[in-house]
Amino acid sequence: MNPSVMDYQALKNLVRRGEGSSLEFKLKTNHPEKIIRGIVAFANTYGGIMLIGVADDKTIRGLKYADEDEYLLVRAINKYCFPRISYTIDRVQLYDEREVLVIRVPPSPTRPHYIIPDPENDPDNKKAYVRVADKSVQASREVREILKGQQAERSIRFTYGDKEHKLMQHLGEHSSITVDLFASIAGISRKIASRTLVLLVLAHVLEIHPSDVMDKYTTRAVS
Repeated sequence: MNPSVMDYQALKNLVRRGEGSSLEFKLKTNHPEKIIRGIVAFANTYGGIMLIGVADDKTIRGLKYADEDEYLLVRAINKYCFPRISYTIDRVQLYDEREVLVIRVPPSPTRPHYIIPDPENDPDNKKAYVRVADKSVQASREVREILKGQQAERSIRFTYGDKEHKLMQHLGEHSSITVDLFASIAGISRKIASRTLVLLVLAHVLEIHPSDVMDKYTTRAVS
């Protein structure tokens, strides 16, 4: 383990910010699947820090047996996350001999990363997650395709035809659209609607807003 690069005061300052797109708190490690879900989401999005031993109400309680907790987490990350995720684990010593684990996850160059709950018996059952505000949201097929396409860094070309015209007409009158709604108004299959929206996101024409319920697409904000 690396010597801690964060002291108690720096930890308190970090916790004061509250959970968000790049910061999550977990009080214990008794549900490691929830922790690795957040780690995968950080790797698939913009990176982040997971603090183990901090409650949702920002109380810094620490872990009594940090060695055991770290061992369980490292084993879970290495066993269930594919491809392998780059991360570091540091510790912050509290005043009562308890410790807080600080897991730093950079944005990954090999995304999307998946959790495979049973890698030996059911390796095809896999789920990807992305970070949306302070939640780790399961990635739809479209989000996974966008993550793959972003890593490929190839120039995207598309033809502006009838379906794209109907799409932009709708977005000129409404704030967002979904894959199913696009398929309906353009009279095309869901597969073609999905592929078209993914291409337009990769071409920086549209933005995707992932959700556990239904992803939404909007025109890209001009910066």
